[in-house]
Amino acid sequence: MLSRLMSGSVKNLDREFSCTIRLLDDTEYTCTIQRDAKGQYLFDLICHHLNLLEKDYFGIRYVDPDKQRHWLEFTKSISKQMKSQPPYTMCLRVKFYPPDPAALKEEITRYLVFLQIKRDLYHGRLLCKTSDAAILAAYILQAEIGDYDPGKHPEGYSSKFQFFPKHSEKLERRIAEIHKTELMGQTPESSERNFLQKAQMLETYGVDPHPCKDVSGNPAFLAFTPFGFVVLQGNKRVHFLKWNEVTKLKFEGKSFHIYANQKEDKKIILTYFAPTPEACKHLWKCGVENQAFFKLEKSSQVRTVSSSNLFFKGSRFRYSGRVAKEVMEQSAKIKRDPPEIHRSGLVPSRSCPSITYGPRLSSVPRTRRRAVHISIMEGLESLRDSAHSTPVHSISHSDSFIPHSHSQVNEYGNVAEVIAEDNYSPSDSVLPTPVTELSPEPAAVTTRHANGTPCSTEEEKEAEQSTVVVREPGEPGTTASTALVVPVVTEVEDVNKFVLSVLRLLLVTIGLLFVLLLLLIILTESDLDVAFLRDIRQTPEFEQFHYEYFCPLRRWFACKLHWVGGLLISK
Repeated sequence: MLSRLMSGSVKNLDREFSCTIRLLDDTEYTCTIQRDAKGQYLFDLICHHLNLLEKDYFGIRYVDPDKQRHWLEFTKSISKQMKSQPPYTMCLRVKFYPPDPAALKEEITRYLVFLQIKRDLYHGRLLCKTSDAAILAAYILQAEIGDYDPGKHPEGYSSKFQFFPKHSEKLERRIAEIHKTELMGQTPESSERNFLQKAQMLETYGVDPHPCKDVSGNPAFLAFTPFGFVVLQGNKRVHFLKWNEVTKLKFEGKSFHIYANQKEDKKIILTYFAPTPEACKHLWKCGVENQAFFKLEKSSQVRTVSSSNLFFKGSRFRYSGRVAKEVMEQSAKIKRDPPEIHRSGLVPSRSCPSITYGPRLSSVPRTRRRAVHISIMEGLESLRDSAHSTPVHSISHSDSFIPHSHSQVNEYGNVAEVIAEDNYSPSDSVLPTPVTELSPEPAAVTTRHANGTPCSTEEEKEAEQSTVVVREPGEPGTTASTALVVPVVTEVEDVNKFVLSVLRLLLVTIGLLFVLLLLLIILTESDLDVAFLRDIRQTPEFEQFHYEYFCPLRRWFACKLHWVGGLLISK
């Protein structure tokens, strides 16, 4: 009896596993779930723990043993998605950034989005000029420590907090000045709302950076935002495609293709290369989900998409969940007392006794160990806990879309970015995807440019011999030359791909016919007495086929062979 009870308990242990979820405030929620539990069950547990109803904007992020990031699929079993052994550790993060975060229905939802955007600011994903950076940091300071109090906040108190990867003393003084004079009396809720309203106006709001390379081998970052598809290259946004302009997302191995119609007769194809096939597939899934969430009117319009060739099936994926419009309609129906929010504000007097020598405090405690010195490479690697980017195992300084000016060499031998007064502002340098006027002869021409822009033959020749000079504001002598090599994909390549697909189909068809012929010969001519073959031979249909069709055909072939043999003997 005892052994039976023990064996039963062991079986129950085998059916359960522990799972730890790191929340946006860096607290951890640990639970035990069944081995066959699906992702939706775990997500519902976390949302119940947080008392969160507007949960469609959030998702669960995990990293596999190959350091590839994934979003947990809610319709599939958790254990089947994980490549490692339990216990599992995952992160709750914002998956779909709301287009207007300040307009969210409940304060608890706005607070969680505030924590996510604060992480984006700290890790260098949310770029802004110095004036905007000072205001954003002052809002964070007001929300976390309240009104300025000379007794609690001595001179230099703002220098103890790390809001950005790196910033100057001048910016610190400006942050303190705004906090002292302009934000007095603001509650944490109003400060967070003002922070969200300011952040949503920035060009890189909601950017989910995926490091890739373009067709010329130049590093680029691909991102999906609430408003469309974005390509960041160097220190500029080189492409922006609205979701209604994107017609198809496709991947093949490491190659990622974006098909778009910017005008009725202008089509473009953007091609980029991810570090690994797994990273490319993750990029494709993120694009499919973002487009479905922000573009469609109803979840019933969601369709299964496939990244496949003409005749061969590729990866299939379907977004599961409500779309943005449905989420907003459901949020408007919420009627309950606002849930209590336990804010994790930072108190300088407790966390850092010394203003001069104490370490700066970050709103992201787990990366506080390198808050003062964070290089571009370290900034990308530190996204493991909170970022939305695809991992790059080895990435150079030039691979970041953070501005390259005003850098310092830190103690690690890396270059640390500094937010300075004349830093690049994405909102001041919007570069929409240009559309070049082509010859009016063809109705619709599709060509491929180095950055996907349609261009004429003359422009291609000029671009091959030219360089683009980028001057940073405030640095007249700084130039960065980038040669544009423009490989044009002609129709011949598309025809070759089609011919190869047809040949593959013919080979498969011939192979199937050969297998069927071999099976027919075995059925009719062999003496194998197998139950499976015997049952087929005894059917009336097979007997009719054998005597009325196969036997006459065999006699005809025998006569022909006998006639050919006679001709050979006579010669």
